[in-house]
Amino acid sequence: MEWLERPNFQSRPIVPPSFELCKPNPDETIRPRVWQHQLIQLLRRRLSQPDTSGRDVLVHAGPGAGKTLGALLAFRSMRSEQRLDRFLVFCHRTSILKQWQLAAGRLGLTLAEWSPSPELESGDRWTGQGLGDADGWLVTYQGAGRQLEGLGEALRLWCPERLLAIADEAHHLGVDPEEPEGPIWGRTFLELSEGSRLRLGLTGTPFRADNLAFCAARKVQVESEGELVEQISPDLCVEPRELIAAGDVRPLEFRFQDGWVEHSREGLPDRDVSPLSAEQRESWRARNLRRAIRLSDSSSIALQLLLRARKQLEKVRERHREAAGLVIARDIDHARSITRLLEEEGDRVDLVHSQDPDASRRLGAFQKGNADWLVSIDMCAEGFDAPRLRVVAYLTTVVTRSRFLQGITRAVRMSGDRASVEAVPREPSFVFAPADPLLMSYARTWSWSEPYRIRSLPTTEDDATETGGNWRGPSLPLEAVGDGAGAVIQMRTPELPSFLQR
Repeated sequence: MEWLERPNFQSRPIVPPSFELCKPNPDETIRPRVWQHQLIQLLRRRLSQPDTSGRDVLVHAGPGAGKTLGALLAFRSMRSEQRLDRFLVFCHRTSILKQWQLAAGRLGLTLAEWSPSPELESGDRWTGQGLGDADGWLVTYQGAGRQLEGLGEALRLWCPERLLAIADEAHHLGVDPEEPEGPIWGRTFLELSEGSRLRLGLTGTPFRADNLAFCAARKVQVESEGELVEQISPDLCVEPRELIAAGDVRPLEFRFQDGWVEHSREGLPDRDVSPLSAEQRESWRARNLRRAIRLSDSSSIALQLLLRARKQLEKVRERHREAAGLVIARDIDHARSITRLLEEEGDRVDLVHSQDPDASRRLGAFQKGNADWLVSIDMCAEGFDAPRLRVVAYLTTVVTRSRFLQGITRAVRMSGDRASVEAVPREPSFVFAPADPLLMSYARTWSWSEPYRIRSLPTTEDDATETGGNWRGPSLPLEAVGDGAGAVIQMRTPELPSFLQR
């Protein structure tokens, strides 16, 4: 494609942006999965429409589904049919950029990390020279926001009418009062993708915001339990249970550690105890979990949980020698205590947290290294891909469904070498967690994709006043242990504490 000259440019010499290209190394063995074929067909139909009314596509696919590869396969197919020429990928973290570049290289595509040259001065314009060999650009939401004017000008030169704009982890583009960056990212994406021919949103996480500021989110009105509600309806939804049945990801088996939690203050004669699994009072439930994850003594719930997680990892390694475990801790001090305990047991442990300046390199080293355990707080969620993870110990007080699922599904991913030797369904990975009622309720439904309810729709003027703008999302009910879930999780009396088997 020839670059277009635009009038009224400055006469000053133009310096192109700096960028890195991953050398393409096409892998001829890659075959699209069923849902990826469906995505290709969906994009083909949307691009066949004469107007832009259906140009937005939202994909909700579970962890390990292959969203990155699916988007790239779809673009490559559309380019081969001469429907698209280029693509632009927005990511939420710099650590994800390399994964996109490597995946693109497997398909013979070159993906350049966009960054304006520091030699460009205010008022300069860029003609697009120097990126003729790139099939796509790659940028973080935050980086795009900082370089909004320059990137916008570059995109206008890059034939946007034949451009695919991809929003990776699109749920970050929501309006969330607790995440002020979110609305900024949403507006940035909307502005920069305004002229693109097609916009594709990818996510595997339930939307966290009351109002998703993402153009591809289709909001539909449905009746639920006699109430009219508005929810987000993806164009293509791929549930984890479908991926499990196809052998694309591993199933998960849960081991919940139960026990009595003592609340007595030191020096008081009465023992005030509460069972972890059966506590329904919210304040007590939260307090029980905080105490359950402490490594206080030999009978503590957290210690028993970790020791049993170690035994399970040893058993998994009989068939999967490179297998490793992940411990999600509450904070840095808690993570250090867990690391010391595992090292005392003779394990090799990598401790990674957000205040570690070398965190990205250490995470990359763990993915292909030989450490037995990775202990982290908030670094191993979206985009962290380590197929050798087979055991997860969840020891944090963060009990939102999205964070729990992000953590435990790090252990569902399959590697190519394991896929060639394991039958379908694949060998399971294991999740160890305190027997908190909320966590157990999430475990029962982790493999289902649930629509996100944005808000209840008022039916009268009075209702409109009551529902207002302060609604913060769906409430999460506490489910009792004896609610019929015994077919999934078998509970025992919390006396010792005891280890809960399926």
